[in-house]
Amino acid sequence: MLFLITVTVLLASAQAKFYTDCGSKLATVQGVGVSGCADDATECILKRNSNATISIQFTPSKDVKSLSTEVHGVIMNLPVPFPLPQPDACRDNGLACPLKAGQVAHYQTSLPVLKSYPKVKVDVKWELKNEDEEDLVCVMIPARIH
Repeated sequence: MLFLITVTVLLASAQAKFYTDCGSKLATVQGVGVSGCADDATECILKRNSNATISIQFTPSKDVKSLSTEVHGVIMNLPVPFPLPQPDACRDNGLACPLKAGQVAHYQTSLPVLKSYPKVKVDVKWELKNEDEEDLVCVMIPARIH
């Protein structure tokens, strides 16, 4: 019995991921990557005065004409916008819009972590929204700005 419990716990931890889905409505998220962050990390370390590379693999459930990126740092349940140099997710981020339903898409971009950001624990809410402002992808990434 103890053996079965141990195997179950090990399998569950092997499937662990550092992000959570926070309301992806029109796509299925297959994976999220953050530079320097292991899949089984409890939080990602974002170093100030550097760029963090974010990648999201997803499959839209309907055709998408255009996508925009919205990023918020959530501190004590208060969302604070993170300015992005390129909010158009279809430009310079690996996506070729329009996207077709059922076809896997690979989004990748860099997030500047400014030196002026305070050293704080933050949940990064990353959203990709279609032309109707609907969430295709919404993921929450626990992080610490260091």
